Amino acid sequence: MLSFSSGEPFMFGDVVRQPILDKNLNLIAYEFLFKEGVKNSYPLVDNDSDTIQLFSEHFFSSASNILDNKLGFINFPYQSILGEIPKMFPKDKMVIEILGSYEASDILFNQIESLKNDGYIIALDDFIPAKKWERFFPFVDIIKLDTTLISIKECIPFINRFINSDIKFLSEKVETYDEYQDALDAGFDYFQGYFFSKPKVIKKQVIYSSIVALTELANIISKDQIDYSAVEKIITSDVALSYKLLLLVNSSSNIIAKITSFRQAISYLGEKKLRQFVTFILISSVQEGKPEALYRLSIQRAHFCELIMNNDKQLRGKAFLIGIFSLLDSILDQPFDVILKKISFDEEVKLALLFRDGKLGKLLLLVMAYEKADWDVVQELSLYLGLTKINLAGCYQDSLSLTDELFS
Repeated sequence: MLSFSSGEPFMFGDVVRQPILDKNLNLIAYEFLFKEGVKNSYPLVDNDSDTIQLFSEHFFSSASNILDNKLGFINFPYQSILGEIPKMFPKDKMVIEILGSYEASDILFNQIESLKNDGYIIALDDFIPAKKWERFFPFVDIIKLDTTLISIKECIPFINRFINSDIKFLSEKVETYDEYQDALDAGFDYFQGYFFSKPKVIKKQVIYSSIVALTELANIISKDQIDYSAVEKIITSDVALSYKLLLLVNSSSNIIAKITSFRQAISYLGEKKLRQFVTFILISSVQEGKPEALYRLSIQRAHFCELIMNNDKQLRGKAFLIGIFSLLDSILDQPFDVILKKISFDEEVKLALLFRDGKLGKLLLLVMAYEKADWDVVQELSLYLGLTKINLAGCYQDSLSLTDELFS
């Protein structure tokens, strides 16, 4: 167990990763937000090489999956940078973030120059243009601008100054597709925020029958007792779905007898693999042109919700459902009131998805607050739901592992 200057325990699990996307909405990196760090920065640990080495191995070793083969953005406290703590981390797997609120001192300048010369990637975070930072620019790779603090109109001339340089620009707190488009037009290269989880402008109100079938299927397999006859009926009514099911079953190296019926194929898979199959097919095929990060978040939410409610047999399956369908409006670009007219969910699930109401609705709010590292709301909802004994950090880490495994 690690400790930082306050003497409080540092649990590795109290870390949230937030996606960073490129212009084409490809997932390229994550920023790590630490519960115990000031403003979610890397906690100010004692300058103990063993402690930091343990942390580094947890996040950056080949055995760790939290990075998912992406770069990790980490915001280091001013004192940690002066103490050369970032140099104890692998340069090929991380981006060192420097807050724009730090004192632009000579000693900080020397450390940034040294880190850059050693091959580290440097980002200025929460940056507001100021003359004091001019000398740092030759050693900076990425500048992060928060457009809630500096307007897009103000960003444009600043970005244009560097049009012939190698500096890339990242727009923070992008929460809608309109904001993403404005930032893209302004010249930003990277985008951080949950805009991809919001619906685009709704142009039509058509929900294809295959989507309805898949969501009905997910509804069925979320129950404690799976109705295999109902599962077979839905799968056999869709040629593509039938084909994919048989491909999955026949690709198994453990198969003993030839599959002679869909009922046999479904039974052979078992509950766990059947759920994985439906989850992946549902999320990956419902809509083209959506970023992978959206599908990942849907599946990760489903696992997170289910793991939190793992001891509640009555709500466990429904918790998985509200997680995976919590972003269905964004995937289909349709409002939930339209979607839920086509799909038969029970009242508890509907209330959670439409109004964030009931125990499941509050669970979904808890998970969404955790994603944004809104720790006060997480604590409040944990108390409300009676989840204070649940290891949320462990559930979150496990949900990441299950999701990354599915996409690997």
